[in-house]
Amino acid sequence: TTTATGDGVKVYVVDTGIDAAHSEFGGRVVNGYDAVGDGRDGMDCNGHGTHVAGTAGGATSGVAEDASLVNVRVLNCEGRGTWAGILAGFDWVAKDAERTKAPGVLNASLGGARSSAVDAAVEAVADAGVLPVVAAGNDDRDACDVSPAAADGVVTVGASDRQDRETSFSNWGSCLALYAPGADIVSARLGGGTVSLNGTSMASPHVAGVAALYKEENPSASPAAVARWLNDTATPDVLSGLGQGSPDRLLYTGGL
Repeated sequence: TTTATGDGVKVYVVDTGIDAAHSEFGGRVVNGYDAVGDGRDGMDCNGHGTHVAGTAGGATSGVAEDASLVNVRVLNCEGRGTWAGILAGFDWVAKDAERTKAPGVLNASLGGARSSAVDAAVEAVADAGVLPVVAAGNDDRDACDVSPAAADGVVTVGASDRQDRETSFSNWGSCLALYAPGADIVSARLGGGTVSLNGTSMASPHVAGVAALYKEENPSASPAAVARWLNDTATPDVLSGLGQGSPDRLLYTGGL
């Protein structure tokens, strides 16, 4: 029984762009920044970002169905990007948050090898008042070896399946905060309709959406307070097959 819808909250989707015309979004996509430089001006040509945005804030498939979805495109049509582009995207979000002072959360369903610069850039987003929610990665390895999953001040999300098992692909370890569904997730498809995808990329926006609901009810809550609330309300001791050091905590959406 959730009454919050994310109204008045920005969800920064740092990804491949968003298909803003998709019926799931109802004019709630705000074009923020495009680091790719191919002239597409935020338009998704991969599908990943549209799916992620649909889970965080789609009208039917989304958690926070009234949130404003700020499109920060840092990955190209192949779903690849440069650290320089990703850094620029995070920097833009931090500046936008400082300028507008609007309640917001960031979703980063992306990652790569450890980079102190990337970790610092995403930590600056948290310092600007926006909680970064980050996919753990899909390489069945320790997420502490991955950026920005290993950064301080972020909520890093692993993927569980319908049986509340850790998925075979999910990264794991002590850098994770919690798990969320990341198997057979149906959300918005590039060009219209829906598609089912797997990945920690799909788990992370569930958490970002719930964080947006919390920010609607508690707009001045700090990123650390939102992260604490996600931890405290998560369901303990229901997951199986966890990697070494992983938290036995599953996202819980109730009470909003």
